[in-house]
Amino acid sequence: MPDERFTDAEMGFLRHARFGELPVPVRPEDRVELEETDPPRAWPDLGPSREQQDVQRAGA
Repeated sequence: MPDERFTDAEMGFLRHARFGELPVPVRPEDRVELEETDPPRAWPDLGPSREQQDVQRAGA
């Protein structure tokens, strides 16, 4: 398989052919700060890890 090299223009065309037009960027004045409304999710307590258990058994 030959080592193909593409120019920037060719790569741009291939990107456009694959993904289409990019969305219009959001202007800084149109940005809004989001506020978290849902309570944070609690992570399940999985207990001590295997390494922590080994350290506890060793008495460290």
